[in-house]
Amino acid sequence: MGTVTSPIADYAMLSDTRTAALVSREGSIDWLCLPRYDSASIFGALLGDQRHGCWGLRPTDPSAVPTRRYDGDTFVLVTRWESATGVAEVWDFMPHGDGLSEHGVAVVRRVVGVSGTMEFTQRLTLRFDYARAVPWVRQVGDDDAPALLAVAGPDAVILRGARLAPTDHEHRGTLAVGASERVDLTLSWFPSYLDAPAAIDVDRALAATTAWWQDWAARIDHAGPHHDDVVRSLLVLRALSHHDTGGIVAAATTSLPEDFAGTRNWDYRYVWLRDAALTLEALIGHGFLGVADRWRAWLIRAIAGDPAELQIMYGLGGERDLFERELDSLPGYGGAAPVRIGNGAAHQFQADVIGEVMVALDEARKAGLPESEASWPMQRALLAYVEANMDRVDNGIWEIRADPHMFTHSRVMIWAALDRGIRAVREGGLDGPADHWERLRDRMRREIDERGVDPDGGFFVQFYGTSEVDASLLLLPQVGYCAADDPRMLATVAQMERTLMPDGLLLRYRTETGVDGLEGDEHPFLACSFWLVQQYAASGRGADAARLMDRLCALANDVGLLSEEYDVGGRRQAGNTPQALSHLALVGAADALVGHYGRAVASALKHPSSTTAPVEGDSRVS
Repeated sequence: MGTVTSPIADYAMLSDTRTAALVSREGSIDWLCLPRYDSASIFGALLGDQRHGCWGLRPTDPSAVPTRRYDGDTFVLVTRWESATGVAEVWDFMPHGDGLSEHGVAVVRRVVGVSGTMEFTQRLTLRFDYARAVPWVRQVGDDDAPALLAVAGPDAVILRGARLAPTDHEHRGTLAVGASERVDLTLSWFPSYLDAPAAIDVDRALAATTAWWQDWAARIDHAGPHHDDVVRSLLVLRALSHHDTGGIVAAATTSLPEDFAGTRNWDYRYVWLRDAALTLEALIGHGFLGVADRWRAWLIRAIAGDPAELQIMYGLGGERDLFERELDSLPGYGGAAPVRIGNGAAHQFQADVIGEVMVALDEARKAGLPESEASWPMQRALLAYVEANMDRVDNGIWEIRADPHMFTHSRVMIWAALDRGIRAVREGGLDGPADHWERLRDRMRREIDERGVDPDGGFFVQFYGTSEVDASLLLLPQVGYCAADDPRMLATVAQMERTLMPDGLLLRYRTETGVDGLEGDEHPFLACSFWLVQQYAASGRGADAARLMDRLCALANDVGLLSEEYDVGGRRQAGNTPQALSHLALVGAADALVGHYGRAVASALKHPSSTTAPVEGDSRVS
């Protein structure tokens, strides 16, 4: 049967803001974890082949040609198939919105005849628990309402809408539609110890889901170039923000390779404090403040008592146990092993993280989010943790697995954490030892200016004692450490252009130096190139900024999704997808093109209701 070889860019995402399904251009759902992003997969063919779980639905005629789009500003995917005998569409979505909670997590596939006739073949392979559990499957419906029930351990799904027959460890069947005819297929997850949920009213579910997404998108505050790319990126960020817990995952997938022949395969289905904070800034800057309140509440729950026990990432509900292990049940995307679940970086010390959190919460405060009873005491505790760990080497923003260093970016983010604490007291009227924090902040600046700049080249360095540069240095102006046209920044960009841009896109750093302690290589990291757009725009290189932005946006797939990296030579996306960091960096770059430099545009919000406390049912808040 062979491994699934669909390019990463061939996948579109369905989401109900609790989990996601990835659908290939050929109509196969090859990735779905239920009921949450970080749950075990039921369809895992993305990291193997059809035997590891998938749900295929495409015309029986192999010559049928697909085109696809999202239905406006939603995650309702419309795939249009054309053949010699007819035209039909498949409308794929995950129900979300008012009145649908009784159905739990589900996937709907509506087949609609447009003209002529078309037969579809359906192939269903159910493999629970990352393909480690073959479920018990039985027919439970009748001729009028066929249904298939599958159970394995704590999980169960019921498929309604078409009769399937078992064939060689999968279930197959066909269905046909003529003009104006339709067939609805629904797959619903539920705990195996409960009764199956009621059948979904697909008309109602489609209307509610469409309305929910469109209502949310209509509140996006953005005007300027690349508007459609910004809107889709903000929708992706919302999709990756868990509806119930408020946690924001870094990506929908695990173990999609950064190096197609190597082992740089990581699980991104968790809540990085850094990535979540950056996501918040992007959402706040475009009119969504309520999500910041929900994430701040999530943060308070996750950090809980002692900041000394802080992790740099957590599970969606704030879980701390993210033990990293390798699976032998999934061979990997295109054979790129290992497949990992969990992430060992959770227990690294990354000194920049609290700075990212403090910057994001400062933006929320400036945008009008009032402090809660616990939020400012939490921030003060975080600053005490910063002070206690100011002199520690760390693993840095890129989570190196070799020896830690004094990374310049990390040192600047310590500066930023203290700076935002001072602002909170002096500009926000909160209580705290601002004079003491100011002394620490100024000490940190003196250290960075002395040790974080190459004495010969005059550029900022990756870490103290090296002459290498790192793309994270582009963030220094964004947090206010220096101006974008500071001579040191201009020299840093020139050094990056000489050493980190062999193909015109920006690498994170030079892997051949061995700084990360990993084998293999990687491709340009898309977020870094978007940061460079911001730097170009802010330092007077508008034409270079626009040119690079156009190139980067053209790397999105046909429905506007970006992965983590891009393989220039192979002309393909690489790494986990869709990647929050890529999309939030796109938003920041688009803002920079119209003169909004720095992090999270702190302009007055268009909608007054966005500065109020969250209320149930407000899509702007949820």
